[in-house]
Amino acid sequence: MSMEWNKIFGAVLLAGLVAMLAGFAAEVLVHPKSLEKPAYVVALPDGAAQAPKGGAAPSGPAEIAPLLAKADADAGKAAVKACAACHSFDKGGAAKVGPNLYGIVGAAHGHMEGFAYSDAIKGKAGPWNYDELNHFLYDPKAYAPGTKMSFAGVKKDQERANIIAYLRSLSDSPAPLPQ
Repeated sequence: MSMEWNKIFGAVLLAGLVAMLAGFAAEVLVHPKSLEKPAYVVALPDGAAQAPKGGAAPSGPAEIAPLLAKADADAGKAAVKACAACHSFDKGGAAKVGPNLYGIVGAAHGHMEGFAYSDAIKGKAGPWNYDELNHFLYDPKAYAPGTKMSFAGVKKDQERANIIAYLRSLSDSPAPLPQ
């Protein structure tokens, strides 16, 4: 019986030795060459940013004006369904965990009376214009460090533009689109 175990152990050892030697032989025999340019170029969808050659990811959202030109408010309405857990969107609607967002485009950062905004939002000067909304929706924590909003952000450029187009429509007199 002990001789059988020795044969099994020897076979496993031999298989490992053969695999190791085959790896060494492959390194000696094969010399890969790097291509000067890619053999196949991958087309990126609209709004997708390509990382620079250094490997760093793009910082910040794409410019919003060109994206708003082809934005779809109906698609934005569908996209904000997840936001409805914390925000209301109807005129005169009550605050939930977050403030009501009717008339947000062009309104002051702390626009809703009686809502307890974080100091990070209250400290922002100026109105919620298209650029401000674009940066906030891209990464709320980077836009306003210390914000109470625990949302990771909308990284897809066109989806963000659609949401902003929908928010623009929530007004008695919508703000003009940027040129």
